Amino acid sequence: MIRPTVARVDLAALTANYRAIDERLRGERPENPPRIIAVVKANAYGHGAGEVARALEDAGADLLACADIEEGSVLRAAGVRADILVFGALSVSDLDGLFDCRLTPTISTPGAAKAVQAAAARYKQRLRYHLKIDTGMNRLGFRFDNLGRSLPGLIAAENLELAAIYTHFATADDPVSGLFEQQRLRFDRALDEVARLRGDRAGRDARPFYRHASNSAALLRDSRVWLDRVRPGLLLYGIVPPPLASTIPLAPVMRLDSRVVAVKGMRPGEITGYGARFTADRPTSVAIVPAGYADGLDLRLAGRGSVLIRGRRAPIVGSVCMDMLMADVTGLDVSPGDEVVIIGSQGDDRIDVREMAATIGTIPWEIVCRVGSRIERVYK
Repeated sequence: MIRPTVARVDLAALTANYRAIDERLRGERPENPPRIIAVVKANAYGHGAGEVARALEDAGADLLACADIEEGSVLRAAGVRADILVFGALSVSDLDGLFDCRLTPTISTPGAAKAVQAAAARYKQRLRYHLKIDTGMNRLGFRFDNLGRSLPGLIAAENLELAAIYTHFATADDPVSGLFEQQRLRFDRALDEVARLRGDRAGRDARPFYRHASNSAALLRDSRVWLDRVRPGLLLYGIVPPPLASTIPLAPVMRLDSRVVAVKGMRPGEITGYGARFTADRPTSVAIVPAGYADGLDLRLAGRGSVLIRGRRAPIVGSVCMDMLMADVTGLDVSPGDEVVIIGSQGDDRIDVREMAATIGTIPWEIVCRVGSRIERVYK
């Protein structure tokens, strides 16, 4: 049995987006195009990690990225064979999963460096890792201005091998912020410092490492930070980070739809929904739709957002309840069973993720990541 509210995930659109990004990189830098790290963390931004990861792998992705070891194990259980990079902190994690699931860790703190080295020695393995540098976001990463003190122990670790160095921009989606350029320059200096520190190691092989820094917004904003790989997340799913624009031909991957389960007539002066926030000022018809905040829909959609029914916008009124919402369909010939589009196209109109996010004052990432686990993902 499938509930009426369904997320339809178009894997052909996903792989077309991946290839469109790849073609743009190759077209603008044909002599040495950066490769792609396909970001599938947070259940592939709500789209379903296993199906999405396998589709990206089939499209040519050789490196996927997730948030933690647990997400990496889910990808392996789904049959993913590509390399998997773990972005998140490891200091308090069960590190056995790195070896059981063949994951590549990020090392971003001295404590994590010691813990991963000890685990690799216990497994008698030499483990390749990515080093994260904090260039100003002040979240995870070795401080860019303290590498001479914090990195020598990690560089000297017998069972660890540096595969890549990266950083993360705090304001890539803010064209007027000067921090982006500061972080870019700090990362350049950090790369030189790491190379110097590795060069100081006598008698040890110092294999070349590669560099990455660009999330979706940075990829669109500045080709100087493409470096050796880029890390598109939101772009893969056909969504351009606001307020940026893109000429890359992308298609939305997720459509969220439901069905009308009832139509209720209201007299003037009557209310609908918790809190009596909507009062009919005329004879009104409302359609009841079985999708609510337990499915990830935001409470703020009531009184602000709309759904599409019969090709027309129907305002969401009253309140978004746990399991349902009400839409004003006055003047429309609406019946139980009619299709309701929450995200996607119907007729000549479309409600996309960027619009929904702007309507309630949030970001597109939150909209897709909050699509609830009880909503069936249907793949085509």
